[in-house]
Amino acid sequence: MRLKIALIASICAAVAGASQAQTLTLNGTTLVVQELAGVGRLAANLRDEHGETFGSISGLVADKSTWARTGNTYSGIFYASPDRGYNVAGTIDYTARVNQIALSFTPAAAGSTGLAQNQIGLSLTQSTLLYETLAGGGTRPFSGLDPVPGGVATGGARPAIGSLPQLPQAHNGKLSLDAEGIVILSDGSRLISDEYGPSIYRFAANGQFLGALPVAASVRPVRNGVNDYSSNNPTVGQPAPSPANPTAGRANNQGFEGLSLSPDGRTLFVALQSAARQDGGTSPATRDTTRLFTYDVSNLDQIALKGEYVVQLPKFQQGSNTLVAAQSEVLALSDTQLLILPRDSNGQSVGTQQSLLRHVDVIDISGATNILGQAGEALVAPGGVLNPSITPAAYKAWLDINDKAQLNRFGLTNGVTTGFDNLSEKWEGLALLSALDPTRPDDYFLFVANDNDFATTDGFQVGSAYNDGKDLDTMFLAYRVTISAVPEPATTALWLLGAAALGLTARRRRADAAPSAASSTNEHGHPNQPV
Repeated sequence: MRLKIALIASICAAVAGASQAQTLTLNGTTLVVQELAGVGRLAANLRDEHGETFGSISGLVADKSTWARTGNTYSGIFYASPDRGYNVAGTIDYTARVNQIALSFTPAAAGSTGLAQNQIGLSLTQSTLLYETLAGGGTRPFSGLDPVPGGVATGGARPAIGSLPQLPQAHNGKLSLDAEGIVILSDGSRLISDEYGPSIYRFAANGQFLGALPVAASVRPVRNGVNDYSSNNPTVGQPAPSPANPTAGRANNQGFEGLSLSPDGRTLFVALQSAARQDGGTSPATRDTTRLFTYDVSNLDQIALKGEYVVQLPKFQQGSNTLVAAQSEVLALSDTQLLILPRDSNGQSVGTQQSLLRHVDVIDISGATNILGQAGEALVAPGGVLNPSITPAAYKAWLDINDKAQLNRFGLTNGVTTGFDNLSEKWEGLALLSALDPTRPDDYFLFVANDNDFATTDGFQVGSAYNDGKDLDTMFLAYRVTISAVPEPATTALWLLGAAALGLTARRRRADAAPSAASSTNEHGHPNQPV
């Protein structure tokens, strides 16, 4: 018994002594970062099967059915959603698509240094264009163009009809899609979250538009009293919205950035990138109170909005300014816990170049207030200050992507350092896959991928070549992590008391039988000893 208690004490001490930014326990789940295990790249000037510059990673999902291990090498298929295309002057008529990426991964030896950036092999294998089928025959692709200002009255939105909500529309009649998150439903169809609406579109595996999910009024952008989906990024020759920013709903370019499906496939999560305009989203210093929505997708014929929660994003100091790190992705661990990726706007060739906050953190909504349909839902944080009657999601910091000690092992860094490659600004993809290690069943690889914004000196889209002035590769980082459930404190206490009682009973029995037991031996011929 003393050995068991000592073992438990040593495990607790080891966890307590680990880096608090890398190890945490939240509502029964313990998460530990072991180390960065691999890096991979796709060239900035890569082109897809349609001859256009590859769109990088705004959203990422792994097809878990393809994940396999052979020896020490893993392989699988990932799907990625690029955003609205290279922004030359405003937005362009880039056809939305889903990219298929084949991945091969051989983790670096634990603790090794001086490593190349080649543990993750990546190959673009398919690019599926997204389109709608027209009533009179034919098809029409989805476009990255900014919606026309003014909403339905000006042709900037399609009116709601049947089960379809209002949807943003470009000047050429195409539905507008600034794609971010992506998930695969049980029937093989895909859901893609959108910044413009914000919207959640559903597509068949072949790219055909199947429908769109309902969206809460609290995040629909409003100008001049109507839903106006322009993000103030008009293409050449198109009008800009007036006023430039919505008065309520999602801020420009701050729509549904994060999208994920619970492991059991029954709950869909989607998160606004930062606070709605009425909740402090008018300033980069007060936009921390954002919203997370849940949908019941257990019946794919009747997908229903069921929850709306507040998530308070982290803040950081940049010079004399206190700023909010907007989130770029969520990844569900259960029907109540998620990973979340907040970051600043600094990186290679952007801003200060050295990122001040770039994390994968953990949130839990099990104790949070569901504000959907409740009084005060429309305004939860006037002036950026959360209504005290609302309990936000629990939030804990976890994995620091900017950890130079880990990055340096692979020739990477955060900031400008001679001899090292600086990380780019936008990290927007998350995927979690089992390490398939029978000796460590709670070990996983967490893949984190960037969005290079189509930045290349050798680009081509929508019939034209372009030169961004810099080359940003698409990159994947793979972290080995441990994610495991732990007993509740009360359960642990009961277990220890029970074990102590059993130990006491055993000692009494041995004491009663001591005269005969003294001469007994174990299987090795040595005298038996009491524990």
